[in-house]
Amino acid sequence: MKFATYTSEGQTHYGAVTDGGMIALGPHFPQWPTLFDAVQAGGLAALEQAAAGQPVTHTEFAYEMVLPQTRRILCVGVNFPDRNAEYKDGSDQPKYMSLFPRFASGFTGHDQPLIRPPESPQLDYEGEVAIVIGKAGRRITEATAYDHIAALTLCNEGTIRDWVRHAKFNVTQGKNWDNSGAMGPWLVPFKDAAQLDGARIITRVNGDVRQDDMVSRMMHPIRREIAYISTFMRLEPGDIIVTGTPTGSGARLDPPQFLQPGDVVEVEVNGIGTLRNTIADEEV
Repeated sequence: MKFATYTSEGQTHYGAVTDGGMIALGPHFPQWPTLFDAVQAGGLAALEQAAAGQPVTHTEFAYEMVLPQTRRILCVGVNFPDRNAEYKDGSDQPKYMSLFPRFASGFTGHDQPLIRPPESPQLDYEGEVAIVIGKAGRRITEATAYDHIAALTLCNEGTIRDWVRHAKFNVTQGKNWDNSGAMGPWLVPFKDAAQLDGARIITRVNGDVRQDDMVSRMMHPIRREIAYISTFMRLEPGDIIVTGTPTGSGARLDPPQFLQPGDVVEVEVNGIGTLRNTIADEEV
């Protein structure tokens, strides 16, 4: 089953995704006003039970960023061998992973436009798997790391490339433009290690495959990401880790190919789905 945050007739809801539309679940759980609250309470199994046999409540709707109330999003950078090799000093695998924060305001939902700001034409794509923490923990071991995952989703971690180079040691300002990335369309409950260990990330721009790699090839596997991050901060339910993008971003093509208004970007991962977005210029 899949769960999404969506709007219909000006109201925000969360519910179960079906072929015929959405089954609103908020009315069944007044103690959980949002999908984020349900994740924090460990309630995805209860949502599955409540949705079984229920009729569709909304056939016309728009997807929103899947967990807009999430408080912490940490992204892992340069986490595939071919991506690492793109850097002049990247011939050796780094001992420690690169991390940076993103904020929910930087993400929009499935089938919504990524927004290119007037300050830069260098909006780029990065297709990734994102994991949603469901069980709190500090100093989590790699062996038990998967026990702390509640759900999986997809991320197009849109980046304003020239702005990530404005400073010597950080990329935060290039990674957090409003609505420059997308996350969704939905949460898929995490129930089996094979959902990650066999996952393949494919990113397409206007139907052209730009990124294609297996999660299993990450230099810092997801188990290690959870263990490492939880060493310095207690992971809490609802936290999101964006796990790393393969090589093939527009900035690395020759010549570079940044996203233009009207482009369509799709991030597909087997077992999770496809996150699709168009591109539009910001109205100022």
